[in-house]
Amino acid sequence: QVQLVESGGGLVQPGGSLRLSCAASGSFFSITDLRWYRQAPGKQREFVAQITSGGRTDYADAVKGRFTISRDNAKNTMYLQMNSLKVEDTAVYYCNVPRGASPDYWGQGTQVTVSS
Repeated sequence: QVQLVESGGGLVQPGGSLRLSCAASGSFFSITDLRWYRQAPGKQREFVAQITSGGRTDYADAVKGRFTISRDNAKNTMYLQMNSLKVEDTAVYYCNVPRGASPDYWGQGTQVTVSS
């Protein structure tokens, strides 16, 4: 069974930085696209960033230029470097493996709180 485990969340002041990690089990990691989503209180879950199996990256407009997604296939781990954090970045952040017609894999989430 595939497991995704996020870590690295916490409390940070506006303008600060955090790096999230998503560790995955299973042998599929290097051949799949990977995504980060987030969900703020009272809001729907939203796309944050994607990195394809070939290394191409895409970002939501709200985080473009501030967040960087990366992956280390040797470690079965995906990262999200978050810089210049804003209060509106406060959310639970989830890693995701899209699976087309099958249900996606999701991690349990890690809380990021940006507050002074």
